[in-house]
Amino acid sequence: MGIKVPGKRYGKRLEHSKVFGHGGHGKKNGNADLLITPLVDMFVIIVLFLIANFSATGEVLMMTKDIVLPEAVNVKEVEMHPVVMVSNDQVSVSGTIVGRVEDLTKDEYLNIPALEEKLRDMKKQFEDLHSMAGGTETFKGDVNIQANKDVQFKVIKRVMFSCATAGYSNINFAVIQAGGAAAGEKTAAATH
Repeated sequence: MGIKVPGKRYGKRLEHSKVFGHGGHGKKNGNADLLITPLVDMFVIIVLFLIANFSATGEVLMMTKDIVLPEAVNVKEVEMHPVVMVSNDQVSVSGTIVGRVEDLTKDEYLNIPALEEKLRDMKKQFEDLHSMAGGTETFKGDVNIQANKDVQFKVIKRVMFSCATAGYSNINFAVIQAGGAAAGEKTAAATH
C-alpha cells in the first residue's frame, strides 16, 4: 500500500463520490451520443441498393381504374415518352385534361386543338432543353397512347391525327401482353 499525503480523509463510501473524492465513474449518464458516421454509411448503402435494384419497366404508364387496356400478342417494352390517356370520359396528356370524349364524338373536326397545343408545348420544351444542354439528341416524335378498349375508334382517330399534326408521328399503343401472362400481367406497347 502506498504512502498517503496527510490531510482530510473521507470515509470509504465518500472517497469514490464526485463531490468529495476522485471518483466520477460512480453513476453513468443516461443519455447516449448518436454516432452519425455509421448512420450515414447505412443510408448510403440503402440508397445504392435501391438505385441498383430500381427498374422502370412497366412503370412508365400510370394505371387508372377507368382505363382497361386491350390485349395484344406482338408487343415490345414500353419506353419513356409523353402519354396521352383516353378513358370513356376524358382525354388527358401527362395528367392535364384536354377534352371530354362526349364533346369529341359530337364534333366533326378531325383534330383536337387543346391536345395539339399541349403536345406542341411539350415538343418545344424538349427542343429547348436539349439545345441549352448542347445535346445532339433530336426529337423523334414518339408518343404513347393509353386508351380504354371500349373507346370509339372515332375518338382514337382524332387523338392520332392530333398527335401527328403536333409532330408526334411515332405512335405506340399501351396494351396488356396476352398469352399466359394472367398472374403477372405486363404492360407493353404495340407500335403503329
